[in-house]
Amino acid sequence: MPSSGIAPTLWRLWPYLWQYRLRVALALLCLIGAKLAAVAAPLAFRQIVDDLDPARLALTFPLTLLCLYGVLRFAASLFTELREIIFARVTQQSIRRLALEVFCHLHALSLRFHLERQTGGMSRDIERGTHAIATLINYTLYSILPTLVEMTLVLVILWREFPPIFALVTFFSLLVYGCFTVLVSNWRIEIRRRVNETDSAANSRAIDSILNYETVKYFSNEAFEARAYDERLGNWAEAATKSQVSLSYLNLGQQLIVAVGVTLMMWLTARGVADGEMSVGDLVLVNAFLMQLYLPLNFLGVIYRELRQAMTDIGRMFELLSTHQEVSDRPDAAVMPAGAQEVRFKDVHFAYDPARPVLRGVDFVIPAGHTVAVVGTSGVGKSTLARLIFRFYEVTGGAITCNGRDIRAFTQESLRALIGIVPQDTVLFNDTLYYNIHYGHPEASREAVLAAARAAQLAGFVESLPEGWETRVGERGLKLSGGEKQRVAIARALLKNPAILIFDEATSALDSHTEWAIQKQLEAAARGRTTLVIAHRLSTVMNADEILVMEGGRIVERGRHDALLRQGGLYARMWERQRSERREGMEDAI
Repeated sequence: MPSSGIAPTLWRLWPYLWQYRLRVALALLCLIGAKLAAVAAPLAFRQIVDDLDPARLALTFPLTLLCLYGVLRFAASLFTELREIIFARVTQQSIRRLALEVFCHLHALSLRFHLERQTGGMSRDIERGTHAIATLINYTLYSILPTLVEMTLVLVILWREFPPIFALVTFFSLLVYGCFTVLVSNWRIEIRRRVNETDSAANSRAIDSILNYETVKYFSNEAFEARAYDERLGNWAEAATKSQVSLSYLNLGQQLIVAVGVTLMMWLTARGVADGEMSVGDLVLVNAFLMQLYLPLNFLGVIYRELRQAMTDIGRMFELLSTHQEVSDRPDAAVMPAGAQEVRFKDVHFAYDPARPVLRGVDFVIPAGHTVAVVGTSGVGKSTLARLIFRFYEVTGGAITCNGRDIRAFTQESLRALIGIVPQDTVLFNDTLYYNIHYGHPEASREAVLAAARAAQLAGFVESLPEGWETRVGERGLKLSGGEKQRVAIARALLKNPAILIFDEATSALDSHTEWAIQKQLEAAARGRTTLVIAHRLSTVMNADEILVMEGGRIVERGRHDALLRQGGLYARMWERQRSERREGMEDAI
């Protein structure tokens, strides 16, 4: 659950700040020094005013006090800036460390978590959370804590230098001011939320309409779109007006409390001067103290609202950090040894949802250096096999072994280091072609990257591009065709040089000509490696050492291509159906 207050959140942030405890201590000393100088300056000014009395001015001119006043004013600014210089690294490094921890934790979470979450919303949670840390630290250490220190010092001075009524009036004025600000700000939070919601709704409608420009034109719905947008703008304008009016109420109430408090204090001081019990310097001192106290309080409403929002944003980020890792390494997990691997599924059961089993007792072996293909209709659990080998999920029954040892006995990092995959939908980084291939093995040399590209029949295509290897592929690789992206995926997998290779419907989205070209490269890449081919098109698995036919989460047939055709079972029917569809497609093309 998100933290509900400043204290619990600061306590949770403390380990990140404690690393820089010396800087924190020095910053706090500078803060105290700044406030001592700020409070001492009016005291010096009071003495200057008293010394400028005509009856005393003939005796001495308060030059020393004037110099002291200037030094105190400068010292207040000096200590304030020193505090910010010293503490700047603490804030930024704490944000850096926490953001990195959240980032690494998100990568450690299971695939299930990421499939169930909106990536955009999650990234916004991290962005807002890290920004909120800076807001919390800055407002707490640069606004709230200094103000509290100054209030304490002023109240102590008023209590010691003047009758108790002065300190009591100041204290209760500040108390009423704070309570009023908190109560009205709480009321305004809902209004501000309404403003943000209506603003987002209007903005979303405008963007959606502009993105669908052609559709709007097709149906001549410009006026309809304008009315819909104006309706949302009307809701926003109404909410924004209410927010502005409520802010004026807050400001008026705050100024009324300040005016009453200042007037009462100045009346008490003026009466003391008139009675000869206080000096003009005392009047100046009280006025200076009140101005110093009430000036930062003018921003109390903004600070309170920002802190409330910061608490929510940091709470969401901590909630991400507290999310349980569904798949984690055992305490005694070993590093998986390199070399040829025999992969075995031993009576494997699995379900994403306990009420809907996906795999029901799957049992097969991929001998080292051999190729096993898995075919079947959509939804029978073919791609789930690849996810289980990678340990994106844990099996709910049975075991998966490599060279006779359960893969759960190894660290996830060492296991995945020995597995390469060419997926159906190759997603590339919005970077260069070279970067996307090099990503398969970031420590590899440039010569190794070029060799992998040549093996994937990609080098000729790259050399024909004006920018060559520095050509940017666009977001998710959208500037490349399907075949080009698949070749990049093959090159990336080859550069990794894995002992286990997985083709997860790697050619299902390609046309027949491109599929034929890519298939030759896939077969070359699989040579000598333990390979699992997950396929929909049966023509791509004809040369596999063994073909497994799945239905209802079980293996219902197994054997080589010719043997399965002779059996006349499910595989033979699928083969005949795909041949008929291919013939019909060719006839339609003619």
